[in-house]
Amino acid sequence: MELTVVDIGPGTPELHRDVAPLIRALRPALGADAFAAFAAEAHAQGLVFTAAYDGRGRCLAVATHRVLATSRGRLLFVEDLVTAPAARSAGIGGRLFTVLGERARAAGCVRIELDSGTANHGAHRFYHAHRMAVTALHFGLELK
Repeated sequence: MELTVVDIGPGTPELHRDVAPLIRALRPALGADAFAAFAAEAHAQGLVFTAAYDGRGRCLAVATHRVLATSRGRLLFVEDLVTAPAARSAGIGGRLFTVLGERARAAGCVRIELDSGTANHGAHRFYHAHRMAVTALHFGLELK
């Protein structure tokens, strides 16, 4: 299948038409207005929205990512990686992940890192299949 991978800028029709539905499927508590606010603020902080389109112009997968300088070295941190439900298990997420690896190398990164919810076993299988290892536990504290 032909895929075109492009970065989607803030405030563009594609961000709201193509990217938002996939990110919101992954993050159902994120409403339309909250997505718009998140996208604007996160983009200003360096978050890149990358979408994979098929030959008919359908957005099949989205990744959000940024390059970070850390004490462990420069890394590409993937915030979200989601494939449209109807397109899963067709290799599209893997192809987008490969593009992220190419971008990470080009940016001088030493690794790709991401967090994955503890109950998201399908994602865990995907990441293990792409040679990712569980190297840390991520802790969080809700502030109320």
